[in-house]
Amino acid sequence: MATIDKVLFSGSTHTTINHDPAAQRGEFGVVDLELSSSTGETLDIVATEPHPRAEQLFAGAWSACYISALGIAATLKKVTLPPDAAVDIQVDIGQTGAAWFLGAHFTVTLPGVAQDVAEAIARSAHQICPYSKAVHGNIDVSLTVVTA
Repeated sequence: MATIDKVLFSGSTHTTINHDPAAQRGEFGVVDLELSSSTGETLDIVATEPHPRAEQLFAGAWSACYISALGIAATLKKVTLPPDAAVDIQVDIGQTGAAWFLGAHFTVTLPGVAQDVAEAIARSAHQICPYSKAVHGNIDVSLTVVTA
């Protein structure tokens, strides 16, 4: 699998599970997307640029799917996700030589969960998430897990 030598465009998302529909949303000049997951939870992608690029939309769709898979993985490990769990994904489009590639970096935030448990849940979610399965072995995906 090739990695990107030169990033040309990036799109990022920050996704949370919305536990309070009355919660303060993004600032003027941004778009907040409210999505539904297959588990029935409402997911928020907060503060997206008004004219998102394709890589940002892909990151948004992937993050909505992945955060649902994160909940399933946690349930399978008998762990309750913290209410402030979040997934940040940056999808890059770039080149190595004349070839074009996608790359992605995940930052999974699970405050209060033991680091080894959080990392196991985050890795398991990639085994569950259909987007992660679709790109597995096709694009370079890195993962950072934050528990503090």
